[in-house]
Parts: sequence; structure tokens; C-alpha cells
Amino acid sequence: MATTNSGMVNGAVSPEAGWVTRLSNRDSTGAEYQELKFTIHRKLLDRINLEALSSLVGERARTEIRTAVARLVDEERTPLSLGEKERVIEEVLDEVFGLGPLEPLLRDPTISDILVTTPKLVYIERGGKLYRTSVEFKDNTHLLRIIEKVVARVGRRVDESSPLVDARLPDGSRVNAAIPPVAVDGPLLSIRRFGRDLLGGEDLVKKLAFTEGMLELMKACVRARLNIVISGGTGAGKTTLLNVLSSYIPENERIVTIEDAAELRLRQTHVARMETRPANIEGNGAIRIRDLVINSLRMRPDRIIVGEVRGEEAIDMLQAMNTGHDGSLTTIHSNTPRDAVGRLEVMVGMANANMSVRSIRQQVSSAIDVIIQASRFSDGSRKVTYLTELVGLEGDQVTMQDIFTFEKTGVAENGKVLGRFKATGVRPRFYEKLRASGIQLPASLFQTVVEIGQ
Repeated sequence: MATTNSGMVNGAVSPEAGWVTRLSNRDSTGAEYQELKFTIHRKLLDRINLEALSSLVGERARTEIRTAVARLVDEERTPLSLGEKERVIEEVLDEVFGLGPLEPLLRDPTISDILVTTPKLVYIERGGKLYRTSVEFKDNTHLLRIIEKVVARVGRRVDESSPLVDARLPDGSRVNAAIPPVAVDGPLLSIRRFGRDLLGGEDLVKKLAFTEGMLELMKACVRARLNIVISGGTGAGKTTLLNVLSSYIPENERIVTIEDAAELRLRQTHVARMETRPANIEGNGAIRIRDLVINSLRMRPDRIIVGEVRGEEAIDMLQAMNTGHDGSLTTIHSNTPRDAVGRLEVMVGMANANMSVRSIRQQVSSAIDVIIQASRFSDGSRKVTYLTELVGLEGDQVTMQDIFTFEKTGVAENGKVLGRFKATGVRPRFYEKLRASGIQLPASLFQTVVEIGQ
């Protein structure tokens, strides 16, 4: 994306400049400017037949509207430079055809999250860090209209009787909106976007998310059909890592994916994708992840991938892993591998209160082979901090051993995190299973230490 001499990018805060950009010499977020734009927009809606224009091919309709808007700007007789006039025209076109003030942000491929906190507070995430932008809505009514436009695109609605919506846009972006009364200070909107280009394992090695040796081990675990849980907090890169690991599943296997909102982008051909469905206005018709996991067992899957386990579906996932559907993958929200095991125990207990703690732990330890912990650091980087094997049950405790860890050693003057990826020296018990699958890994792999940021 082209950057101006002042370091401005698409109406968003430039990471280099670190300040709020201005879209023209005039204060384009001021009340006078906003009023001019909305006056033109209102007059446009009064004068033209949008329904008739909708029958035209997209670019032709945009051309027709552009001509009409240019005339209206001239009629206002507000002194504007050519650049300012063009800016007003483009923003009115965005109101008609797009999502208004969000359009410049949506066109920027480097932005991963758009977070609207109030009409006057819009943030983005770029490179793992949050920045405030100069983008503003006129008021809560304007923001609410844009939210309604977003959810209408996916056949959903949002109002006082249904003030929460979680949906997926056609381009794969994840949208979450909350409006009053649940949103106290006005409408809230979050858009999680996904890169157009899928990252591969080597790309993440270059980004220092993990080492080449760790990638080889993770790749071997997938090919040897070990059951893997990816653990991490919000924005830690769990879905990205799940996409990467799933790319190592052989092309000749049938994969069934189950998600709340379809975010996975698998490269294989034989993929059956399923997505949950919320309840209707009457509160009926909801289809949960648990329903889809149970149904997937009847679809002859070689692998089952659950985007995230967060409730009672955990027991069905574990039972599937324990009954022949090995090589399955899923993610879970937790901060350490031990926390991940604890959360799974709680979820299974929610589904079956009659199971003893020991029985639950037996299920967990026998189903899961590897937990991969992903973490996000203060510099915005994401790294695999633990690659941990579940060994089994010892007494009433699930026993685990770390194969690789990341040790943070400090922070450089430029804010970059310093540390090392370190093999613990332990050769995993599943090593023999890798060999039985025809996968040979050198013993030296489990002795490596890689320093980063030095």
C-alpha cells in the first residue's frame, strides 16, 4: 500500500510515524466536514433511485452516482480544493456502496483487526500492535446504520431484541457487533480480517514464530496422525497455526472442519466444511459445535478439525480422538499447556457431571498427544512458547513433558523481544510412532538452542 511522505497509510495510524493521520489539509473528521458529507448524502438519496441503479453493473452504477455527487458538491458552493472535493465524493460513494468510514481500512491488507469502540474512537491492529486511527463516524446513529449494513450482507439482523451478532463476511472476515442495551456507551463493532495470502510454515519460521527444527517436529506429528491441541490467548495466532499444520495433512484424506464462523482455509481438495448456526428470533433452530462434532462421525472423516473447543463438545471431540479418528486438530483458549488440560477437564465435566475426575483425566491423557502453546508478546510478535507431550496418567494427575520451550530473556532498545527457542533434551515417547510411520528425525533435533534478537 502506497504511503505518503508524511507516513500516512489509508486513514490509519502509521506504525512508523505513530500519530493520527489526517485525510486532507481540511480537518476531515471535524463537524463541518461531516455535516457537508451527510448533507450531500441525504440530498443524493432524495434525488436518485438507488433501486433502479442496483440493476446496473457495479462500475456503471458507481460512475452514475459519482456524477450525481459531483453536481451536488458544486451546488453546495462550499470552497473546496480539487483534492478535498474528490475526497468528499469518494466518502459519499463509500456510504452508498460500502461501509462508509471503514472502507479505507478494509482496503488496507496490512490491517488484521478493526475495532470500533465509539463513533469517535476507531482502532486497528497491524503487526500485532494496536493503533488509533483518525477515522470517525458522525454519531451513534451513523455507526448503527453501518453495523446494520454489515450484518445485512450475511442475512442477519441486529436490534434491541437481538443486540449481539457474530457472523462471517463473504471474504472470510469475522464480524462481531453489540448494540444497546448490552453495549452501554453505544454500538460496538469488531472485524477480524485474514490475510489474502496464506502463510506457510517457512513463513512463520522467518517471522521467528518457531524454529526450523520445531516445524519439522510439528509437521511429523501431523503426518504421523497424532492428535494435536493448539492453545493460546486471543490474537496469539492459533488459527494461523492451525491453518499451517493442516496443510501437512495428505491430499488423499477426507477432512471435516467444524467452526463457529468458518475461518480455516485448507489447501486440500477433499474438505467438508461445517459451521454452527445461531437460534432464530424465537430462540429455536440453533446448531451447536457439539451437534456438528457428533454428526461429523457419520461422514466418514479421516481427520476432524474443530476450530475451537469451548464447551460441552470437548467430550465428543475427545471420544472421537479415542475411537479411531486420530490425527485430529483443535484449538483452545488457555495460557499454558497445563491450563489447557485443566480447561478441557472442566468442559468434559460440564458435559457429563457423572464422570469422576480420574475418568475425565484418563480421557484427556489418552486422546491428546501434543499441546502446542502460542503466545503474543509485547512487540506484537507471536511465538510457539511450548511444544508439550502428554505422557499419560500417573495416579490422578495427567503427566506432561516439554519438548521445546521459548525463554524470554529481555527486551531490546527498539522494543523487540529477546529470547531463545530451546529443546529440553527429552526425546518424546511418540518418537517410536513417528518412526513406525516412516518419519526419521535426527536425535540432534532434541538438543538444539536458537537465540533470537541478539
